[in-house]
Amino acid sequence: MSVMVDICLVPLGVGVSLGEYIAACQKVFEEAGLSYELHAYGTNVEGEWDQVMAAVKRCHEVVHAMGAPRITTSMRLGTRTDRTQTMQDKVESVTRRLAVGDEAD
Repeated sequence: MSVMVDICLVPLGVGVSLGEYIAACQKVFEEAGLSYELHAYGTNVEGEWDQVMAAVKRCHEVVHAMGAPRITTSMRLGTRTDRTQTMQDKVESVTRRLAVGDEAD
């Protein structure tokens, strides 16, 4: 089953600058061959369920190995069975609606 995940992983006990830990997770998603997009407060990831969940687990392993004694992660997950839809499809759907709204003004 394909899944889209919005994940926010926060290492605890490592100070206030977290960029190096987030970059390490981005590398995990890339190495796993997943589609992902970083945003200001997390990352959107899409792929097959087991592959995405394995990458999330791997992120925890990597960040702990970097010295983070604790990690808190929140995720929102979405699945569809009626049709295939990518993250880009979802963004383009809204963008098209905004463009139509601009023309109506």
